[in-house]
Amino acid sequence: MKHAEQVTFGGSGLDRVAHLRGNPQALAEARTHPDAASILMWRGKPMVCGSDGDRLAFVTMQHPALAAGHGRAVTEPVLLGQDDTGPLFATDLSGWLPEGLDEAELDRFLDTSLQCYPGFPDDHVFAELRQVMTRLNPRHAELAATAKALISWHEIHPFCARCGAPSDITQAGWQRTCPTCGAHHFPRTDPVVIMLITHGSSVLMGRSPGWPEGMYSLLAGFIEPGETLEAAVRREVWEEAGVKVGEVGYLASQPWPFPASLMFGCWGRAETRDITIDPVEIEDAIWVPRSEMMDAFAGTHPVIKPARKGAIAHFLLQNWLADTLE
Repeated sequence: MKHAEQVTFGGSGLDRVAHLRGNPQALAEARTHPDAASILMWRGKPMVCGSDGDRLAFVTMQHPALAAGHGRAVTEPVLLGQDDTGPLFATDLSGWLPEGLDEAELDRFLDTSLQCYPGFPDDHVFAELRQVMTRLNPRHAELAATAKALISWHEIHPFCARCGAPSDITQAGWQRTCPTCGAHHFPRTDPVVIMLITHGSSVLMGRSPGWPEGMYSLLAGFIEPGETLEAAVRREVWEEAGVKVGEVGYLASQPWPFPASLMFGCWGRAETRDITIDPVEIEDAIWVPRSEMMDAFAGTHPVIKPARKGAIAHFLLQNWLADTLE
């Protein structure tokens, strides 16, 4: 696909220096490197800075925030990689409790609340990644997505899946090791297919219960064990919308750290047009002609809101409208 690696969270080419993770001496040297820096995370939200929140905030490895003891599941900086500026880490501050915190704000579909950590300028805030993802450059977006997914995995996997004992963080944050049975556990990524299904000049769109009014997106679903991408596309579309799909192809992928998915963007040609939705899976599904989708992207459609920028659904639809899928 043309422009396949321009999808948000992909394409920055970060050197993840996996060879340093299991080398204690090399890791210690990376942490004490004079140009080493860390981004800061709070409950999955990266600290961004600037008037538009368009870049990550970096601190030195000697910054007081790193020694404040505000980590929750991850108490030491995890190694993300390195670039021309030096080694890059992420530090979790989720144990810090902001004054007057409204927990309900954090559970909204789109959390617009901002938190300012003590000692930082007013324009340095923790912001929900969905809110800022399209403002960040590719490198910053990849760093933030990686940190969010990695730290979130540690938070929900503190115990060994084999024997149930508490496990330890190893490999610079990229592994958990059980001291009781010796099992090794690695960050989880769930494969998901998201499908641009067309019939003639129309595309199949659906919406889930609880989504904001007017929000429609491409159908998507988890890939099951023993299943190919093509089979998953056909099964999910049939289960959710009752539409038979014939030819299927792959377009592009996107890491989606909400909480830890890898989205496989695919195209498919529908063999049937009648829709029979599964109300357990989705709330509605409709065929949208190309002309109406252009109106939706322009913000002038009477029902359908523009696809969310930054999501692979927006990326695929945009390229479909521009005839740049292949």
